[in-house]
Amino acid sequence: MTSGNREIIEEDRKVRFLRYLVDFTLLSIQQNDLTLEEALKMVEDVKRTTLGLFPEKEDAFELIYRPRFYRAIRERFGFSPPFPERSFP
Repeated sequence: MTSGNREIIEEDRKVRFLRYLVDFTLLSIQQNDLTLEEALKMVEDVKRTTLGLFPEKEDAFELIYRPRFYRAIRERFGFSPPFPERSFP
């Protein structure tokens, strides 16, 4: 197996793990007996894990995943948390 193949396999593993983590967290927010604060903490925990797997991809998290999480939070709690202040280049 070449180095390039190993990198592709590792990247695929990380993507599958992130997809699982996001789906699991969304289900937890939607179905578990959580407080709003616990749900918001879960979002930040997923963000921290995402950045550990994919450094320098914070913008992607903010554009792709945070809106999904906040939509689930809004549906569950009737509250729309403010998006963090970000300045995009």
